[in-house]
Amino acid sequence: MLETIKRDIRVIFDRDPAVRTVPEILLCYPGLHAQWGHRAAHWLWTHNLKLLARWVSHVMRFLTGIEIHPGAQIGPGFFIDHGMGIVIGETTEIGEDVSLYHGVTLGGTSTQRVKRHPTLQDRVVVGAGAKILGDIVIGADSRIGANAVVVKSVPPNSVVIGIPGRVIKRGKAHLPTDPPDLNHTRLPDVMAKTVQSLLARVETLEQKTNGRQPVEHHGWLEDFSI
Repeated sequence: MLETIKRDIRVIFDRDPAVRTVPEILLCYPGLHAQWGHRAAHWLWTHNLKLLARWVSHVMRFLTGIEIHPGAQIGPGFFIDHGMGIVIGETTEIGEDVSLYHGVTLGGTSTQRVKRHPTLQDRVVVGAGAKILGDIVIGADSRIGANAVVVKSVPPNSVVIGIPGRVIKRGKAHLPTDPPDLNHTRLPDVMAKTVQSLLARVETLEQKTNGRQPVEHHGWLEDFSI
């Protein structure tokens, strides 16, 4: 237990540059409080004290703004940054060294008593406001962009953006030995790239049809650079 607590504190030092001292972590990090509360609730849940487990979870939601169902399975090295508005459903499975930002929902899409929430493999990073819905698997070392809505499984080493989420393979694989990829704002603009390609194609066709030189675009088009 002591080693687990030490790892929880070390994870925050590793992933949050704003932290300064251990007392600050113990007193001022709701993500850590929610995680510790979930461990107690999960123990009660697995020992068939389900009503008490739900009550502990309810109290922790009131105190932290983070709702974790006591049935959810969460691995070591879990990190919640800020945390307000996070919802983690009953059959969610989370691997090692996963990071979530505020407003994330790991939600279900079925009313049946089956596996209906997502599985996040090791070292996944989920950006602020993202929604991952249903019994899908987010592959290890993937990054889910802020406000993405993911409804299909994602292969390892992917970046996911948009609504619904679209998978973009990394140019360079993120290795398990690399530090967590917390930059969930560094995302390719797929729509902008598509528009640029279409405009270039239109100019080429007009040049061939009218025998004129293509027009150089300035101003608004430059905003679509990626």
